[in-house]
This record gives sequence, C-alpha cells and structure tokens, in this order.
Amino acid sequence: MRKLLLVLTFALPLSAFAAKVDTVMVKSPSMNKEVQVVIVTPDRALGATATSCPVIYLLHGYSGNARSWIELKPQLSQIADEKGIIFVCPDGKNSWYWDSPKNPSYRYETFVAKELVNYMDRNYKTIASRKGRAITGLSMGGHGAMWLSIRNKDTFGAAGSMSGGLDIRPFPKNWEMSKQLGEKASNEDLWNQYTVINQLDKIQNDDLAIIIDCGLGDFFLQVNKDMHDALVSRKINHDFILRPGVHNGVYWSNAVDYQILFFSKFFKR
Repeated sequence: MRKLLLVLTFALPLSAFAAKVDTVMVKSPSMNKEVQVVIVTPDRALGATATSCPVIYLLHGYSGNARSWIELKPQLSQIADEKGIIFVCPDGKNSWYWDSPKNPSYRYETFVAKELVNYMDRNYKTIASRKGRAITGLSMGGHGAMWLSIRNKDTFGAAGSMSGGLDIRPFPKNWEMSKQLGEKASNEDLWNQYTVINQLDKIQNDDLAIIIDCGLGDFFLQVNKDMHDALVSRKINHDFILRPGVHNGVYWSNAVDYQILFFSKFFKR
C-alpha cells in the first residue's frame, strides 16, 4: 500500500500540468469584425511563473476553419508542452490570406501578420520577436504562410508550407480565388502579383528559415518543384521534402511533425 500511495503522489502533479486550448474571438480593426482563433498554450507559458515561449502560426486550407489543425493533429497540446511552443490557428475563411484587391472585407494578411501577432504578444507569454515566430500551413494555408512570411519578414523568422498552392496561376477556376482577385482572364496582372512564387524578389538568402514539403501524388507537386527551383536559382537556402503521399489529412498530420522539428531548431539558434 505504501508503494501505491507513493506512485499516486507523483502522478497527481503530472496530471495537473497540461497545455491550455483556448478558442477566442480576436477583433480585426481592418475588417471591423471578430475572427475566431484557436490557441494552444504550453504549461510553461501559464501562471505566475510563466516563461516566454516561441509561437508557430498554423494556417488551415480551403474550406477549413480555426479548429482544423486541432482536429487534424489532436496531439498539438502534448507537443506544445513537450516543445514549449504556442500554436495559433486563425480562421482565414477562403481568403488565401491576402488583403484582397477586389474585396475590402477580406484583409487577412493584415489580420494575421499584424493584428493577430499584436494580440498574441499583448495577451500571451510570447517571445515578441521574429526570432520566436514561425508560420506554416497546408494547401491554401501553405500559400498563405509563404505569402505572409515573405512579405512580412520582419515579423516572421521562419516559414513553411505543406502541399501548398505556391503558384496559383495554373488553377484559375478553383477554390474561390477569383472572388478575391477577379477572373484570371481579365485580371492577369493581379494573378501574377498575388502568387507566392513571384514574391521571391523580396527576400535574400537567410532572410527566412524555409521548409517546403509536398507529396509525390499531390496535384500541387509541380508548383512545389517550381518553387524549389526558383529558390535554388536565387541561392536561397531551404529544406525541400518530397515523400510518398497525396493531398490529405494523413499526409499533413505526418508532415507537420517535420515542420515543428525544423522550427524548434530555428528557435534554439
């Protein structure tokens, strides 16, 4: 009995320490509305003895929402505690994370890269520096993460993409992009301006720590290869991973582990 009681004594404190999952509404002044955000905070960033932790912003794909990542990767809470990382998952609608030139009610670049980052730094125990911020996402969110990081390299120090639509131009009829940019045939310049692969002139080598991951059976495989080639031609260092897999949750649930490892190494530099 004495041994059993001793085990319970040690077990109880362990169960008391766990990451906290919040669903909050964050005001966006630029869009004059509140945006739902899921935030996973590790135990070490909570309470009176809280220490500042790095943040990974996780962006969902087309038709997703703020809960997409916590449902796709239920282990995020455990990972947050193990790694000491805060995860932030905003609802980006089907915005492609642009400030739409056609739809003034969609200003998701401003929201994520400025308003949400400021909210997190005010209300959570974050490392309020680009050295403590990374951003990644899947599919539409992969495009969004690269778009936001390249254009806001003073805010984010590291960026990733999983199965990202890194060049939107081969897909003019898909995923409501025309709602944000107009029809491609009559808005060719906008489609050229608002695709990630044409933003690379804004960065130089080592401006961002970059990881790109795509499945060999993914319909975005070629645009990911093109992005890799463009980065190589500009002599911009990056990790580029191709592995068997298609455009689905099984692939992303695995891929995000590699991205978190990459970002963890970046945070420890």
